Amino acid sequence: MSECIFCMIANGDIPAKVVLDEGDILAFDDIAPQGPIHTLIIPKHHYSDMGDAVPAEMMATIFSAVPRIAAMKGIAESGYRVIVNNGRDAAQTVGHLHVHVIGGNPMAHGMVHFVDVD
Repeated sequence: MSECIFCMIANGDIPAKVVLDEGDILAFDDIAPQGPIHTLIIPKHHYSDMGDAVPAEMMATIFSAVPRIAAMKGIAESGYRVIVNNGRDAAQTVGHLHVHVIGGNPMAHGMVHFVDVD
């Protein structure tokens, strides 16, 4: 998709601090990190989210990269969080499937904070 920022990064049209470029996936540091370490893993092919007929092999490729990236970033032993925001209600801000790998400091317990919509 020509207007997708992650597609533009995958195509090399927009610079990024690339952590891993391997086959069908690309990992790069988030430009608005939510922790000392915040890396995104994307498929190079555009899938809007996990409901977009993503092949199981692609999901396996993405998730198998997580521990390697954690090791490369020095957070494998101390721990890290893996997050996929899928769709509007999950606060997915870029319409291209991506996995967050976040770590570098101890994190608070709990994962979910709901917004009151009333």
